[in-house]
Amino acid sequence: MLYRTLLIVLFPFLAFSQDSLLDEIDTDSLENQKTIAVFKGLKIVNFESTKLVSKNEFTFVVAHRFGSIENGFDTFFGLDDAVTRLNFIYGISDAFNISVSRSSYQKIYESAIKYRLVSQHDNGFPFTIVGYNSILVNTALEKDNLPKLEFKHRLGYTVQLLASRKINHNLSLEIAPTFFHDNFVQFDEQDNSQFALGFGGRYKLASRWSLNVDYGWHLNRASNSPFKNPLSIGVDLETGGHVFQMHFTNAQPMNTNGFLGQSTGDWSNGNIYFGFNLSRVF
Repeated sequence: MLYRTLLIVLFPFLAFSQDSLLDEIDTDSLENQKTIAVFKGLKIVNFESTKLVSKNEFTFVVAHRFGSIENGFDTFFGLDDAVTRLNFIYGISDAFNISVSRSSYQKIYESAIKYRLVSQHDNGFPFTIVGYNSILVNTALEKDNLPKLEFKHRLGYTVQLLASRKINHNLSLEIAPTFFHDNFVQFDEQDNSQFALGFGGRYKLASRWSLNVDYGWHLNRASNSPFKNPLSIGVDLETGGHVFQMHFTNAQPMNTNGFLGQSTGDWSNGNIYFGFNLSRVF
């Protein structure tokens, strides 16, 4: 009898405690739910996105950039002047990638690491933040043209902080403060250490299609430099095990130091390049 009486008296409190505990669990699960699919491609167009390769996953990226389309049939709209970059990326963990690449533009070899510092969470931290560091070797520099050339002059470095936010189901944006250094620059007036601010975004058009745009604002370019800020527009097509990216850009180089520091194209006169990135997961 006493047990039944205590149960009747305490039942409202027990029910309230249970509801409170369930509410707390639901709240925590919502706050800790990671935002997914901020970007589908490892790059927006030229700039790295905040997407990483998964643990123990191997991804092979073929990036192809034709010559300028302004020459028309003389170069078959750039086909005769195409350059290619092969990039091999491996996921040490879900948050840490390593990569090696070779580009036919200036015969550049590059090694890079990419690492996630924090992820965007629904009802939690509002951004995904990723670091990117690379070192490259320009093997196209010739001793005959540069008698004082040493190996150190072939080296270049990049340090980037990539911060992205998935605004809603369709729209993702990114900002990319960038420092890059070339031990050899073509103009004496140009500082070896250079700074840029990248902007990019992805807008989902359909279940497998998206429109991508990125732009690099060079902050300390020499006044007499012929190079331009890179502006790129393209589309992503997701097809099973890979993402196919097609784009137009005024930058033919595909390494960060190249497209930020050596873009020669000009959208205003049609001096732009068609290209694509094709990634395959193994």
